[in-house]
Order: sequence, then C-alpha cells, then structure tokens
Amino acid sequence: MSKEFQRKSKEDKPVVAICYDFDKTLSPDDMQAQGYIQSVGYEVKSFWQESNGLAEENDMDQNLAYMFTMLRTAHGRFVFNRKALRDYGAQVQLFPGVETWFKRIKEYGKGKGVIVEHYIISSGLKEMIEGTKVAKDFEKIYASSFYYDKQGVAQWPAQVINYTSKTQFLFRIEKGTLDVNDSAVNDYFEPEDIRIPFRNMIYIGDSDTDIPCMKLINANSGHSIGVFNPETKDKRKVYKMMEDKRIKYFAPADYTEDSELDRLVKAIIDQTASNEKLMSLHYQNKKEQANQNVNMVSLENKEKEKLIMDLENSNSFKQTHSIILKLKKIKNWSSEEKKQLKLIAEKNKQISCIMKDSDVSEFYDSIS
Repeated sequence: MSKEFQRKSKEDKPVVAICYDFDKTLSPDDMQAQGYIQSVGYEVKSFWQESNGLAEENDMDQNLAYMFTMLRTAHGRFVFNRKALRDYGAQVQLFPGVETWFKRIKEYGKGKGVIVEHYIISSGLKEMIEGTKVAKDFEKIYASSFYYDKQGVAQWPAQVINYTSKTQFLFRIEKGTLDVNDSAVNDYFEPEDIRIPFRNMIYIGDSDTDIPCMKLINANSGHSIGVFNPETKDKRKVYKMMEDKRIKYFAPADYTEDSELDRLVKAIIDQTASNEKLMSLHYQNKKEQANQNVNMVSLENKEKEKLIMDLENSNSFKQTHSIILKLKKIKNWSSEEKKQLKLIAEKNKQISCIMKDSDVSEFYDSIS
C-alpha cells in the first residue's frame, strides 16, 4: 500500500529556510566526541583513526565506517538503541545562544512578515540530535540514522548522509516534499509556485563537507555563511571558503542576541521581506501578461473560425476578395485549418474562379 506523503504548500507570506550543519556549527565538537567515544573506552583521536582507517581499507564511505565502528565498540557494553543515542545527544554542548536562537529568529521574521523555518542537514546522527535541547525547534532533521529491530536495537544504517548527498535535501525543502521517500521532489514547479526559492535559503556551516550545499545556494542567489569557534577564533577554514567563493559571509558561531551572526541573519531576513514584495509584483505582472496571451490566442482563434465560415459561405467575388484580405493578416494557421481552407477553395466556385487573382493566389501559396 502506497504511503500518503505530507507536503508543505506555498504560503501567502515569504518563507526563509535556515539550514544548519550540526557538528562545529551549532556545537563546538563532533557529537560522538562528547561522551560516546569516551564511554566505549577510546580516546577521540584513536576512535577516528580506526574509523577512517576502516573506510580507506575497504573503499567505504566514512560515515558508514563511523556508524559501523559505533555499533561494534558498543557491543557488550550497553544496548545500542535509540534511547541510548538520545541520552548521549543530551550531553552535547551547544555554542552560546543556540538554545534561544531558533525561537528568537522565528519571532523576528514574524515581525517582518516572513515565516522562518529551521532545518538540520548533517552527517552526524539524527538520534543524537533528537536528544539535544533544541531538537523540537527544527522543521526537519536530515541526518544519518540507524534501522532498529523489533526490540529497538540498532542493526543497520537507515540513512547515510555525506557531503554530496546533503544537496538533495535543499531540493526537498525548496518544494515542500520533506519525506525522504517522496519522489515528488523530481516534479516540475513553475518558479512562482516554488515554496522556498533558493534565494530565500540561508546555509550555515563550518567546513568542506558543507561546500556542495553552499555552492548550490550561492549559484541560485541564496546566502551561505561560514562560522568559526568564537573561543579559538580560528578563521583558517572560513578564509579558505571565502577565497574559493564557497561562502558569502563569515561570523563567529555566537548565536546570542545582537551578535555578529544575529545581525547578519536578521539583515538577510530584512532583505528577503523587501525583495519578495518585488518578486510578488513581478509574478503578478507575469501572470497578467500570460493571461493576455491566452486571451489574444483565444480571440485570434475565434476570428479565424469566423473568417473560415465566411469564406465557405461567400456568394460574391467582392465578398471573397474582402475575406481574403482579412485572412492574409493572420500568420499562424494549423495544419487542420490549412486543409480546411484548401477544401473550401475546391468546393466554392466564388474562390475557384478567381484563384489566379494575385491576392487569392498569394494567400493560398502562403499556406501551401
């Protein structure tokens, strides 16, 4: 039985989607390094060396490798289930201001007539993010996750997200087809029917794994922001991303009110509110022009239909010449209409008798 997917439809207000990486974007370190790795008896560095080594030795995706390593190292220590991962997620530290950021920014957007939605697009673990204090603030969490058996124990990866596959979720957000199995993400939408155009998206990330998303956002007039740790103030990565034209802006990962990042995102929301008024007017004008074209085509079709009937019923040379003059002004004839006009010329003596007259012959030559 096919599943009925819930989809988001276009709103009567502009929508801004803010998409976040998680590790080192909202949190100062990898989520696995904030309790999990230590609990399975590893040092952080040795855990990642083993995981990355597994990937290299087996031509394996690095995210699959770390998920397998997590499963293996938990064996015999504790039940590796969703609750355990959420409990580890609850230990994850967040950058300053993150806990209040999402509601504050939504409220700011509301005051500007803009709907703000927050999305996670991460190679980290969905279950751990679901254990954080801010999980409920996201419209959708796209992250790697496990399949669980009937006893709730993790058995196999259900979703694996790496740096290139992250981009698919931007298209889902764009069209409101948020379910990962909804094939409607491939459907064509007219530009004016897109729920969240890329120009209204903000992508916030910290490293190379975010580059494909940043590049896609930039290419479509959206906004990409590189963040760096406000304590270390190490800007090497954001400088490189700026040099390579991967990001438009960078700021410390300080989400407190009136911080540099706070002011930047609010300025983007302000710009969106203003720009979408112009885009709304553009689409209104475009729709009016398209309707005018439809009306013009409709009027022309009616005029053609009338003239063909008049030609068929013409009973004098003078009337035929008059009709031919009007027919010559029309340039677009369908093959069926041309066939009909030629048949009339054969049957109506008023036409066949003057077929060699210049105006009549020129018209019929033009539709041959």
